[in-house]
Amino acid sequence: MKPVALIIILLGLGLPREVFPQAMLPNSGVSVSASADGILLVSPLVLGNGPVPSLGSSAELPVMSPELALATYQLRSAQQAAALAAYSAVTVIHAELPDSSQQGEFELERKFQAPHSLQFTPMHFTGDGFVKSNVITRLLQSEVDHVEKDDPALTAISPANYKFSYKGASRIGERLVHVYQVKPHQKRPGLFKGRVYLDARTGALVRAEGSVVKSPSFFVKHIEFLQEYADVQSFTLPVHVHSEAKARIVGRTVVDIVHRDYQPVPAPLNQTAAGQVPAL
Repeated sequence: MKPVALIIILLGLGLPREVFPQAMLPNSGVSVSASADGILLVSPLVLGNGPVPSLGSSAELPVMSPELALATYQLRSAQQAAALAAYSAVTVIHAELPDSSQQGEFELERKFQAPHSLQFTPMHFTGDGFVKSNVITRLLQSEVDHVEKDDPALTAISPANYKFSYKGASRIGERLVHVYQVKPHQKRPGLFKGRVYLDARTGALVRAEGSVVKSPSFFVKHIEFLQEYADVQSFTLPVHVHSEAKARIVGRTVVDIVHRDYQPVPAPLNQTAAGQVPAL
């Protein structure tokens, strides 16, 4: 399953998939050298076919150039698509309809099996039944349908789908990040315009935010989101999603989703090697 990761679906509307997006990689990439001030420099390099090594602790690594961070992000994305066989997690969804003062919170166990299986097991619900059946249940079913049926390459945060424009460095908490504006090449459901934030030392995706460019649903007119990620073992996975939508029937809808207690299951080494993921 993918990020960016990357898809939360609200009332039939797709956001970027919540697990790391799969990226198609070129046959060449970059080599790395350090300048006198510790900044990494980029030059062409033909990539091998071995697995991408662990990048280790960000505190031990020098700052990457924006170009290298973006290239490393794509390498990590492809590595994760090949190496993540399954995972389980606890998902808590809080949905609110401000116009009617209704809300609900649903806690579920989430189980993903690569590449096209996603199941939810209910644990606990509190709140209004209308919110449960008309917002949260629809969101869950739409996400399951997306994982089972859709092509992940069509919504990946990759150069095939987006134009990247560098906007400078910033900080999210203690992490130094490179900020890129992304604009989709086409107005297609599941794509968004906004910004992505990559860790300047590891290339890991830290945050994605923006608005969906095209809704496949007549009932949803506009949706904005912010999705945050964290490193879990050797994988980058979503930990929080905040979204706000304008729906024709229920009005403004606010959804917060928290994922915790991840238990990733790596693919066997021989299976990962068979995927021929390029190495850095």
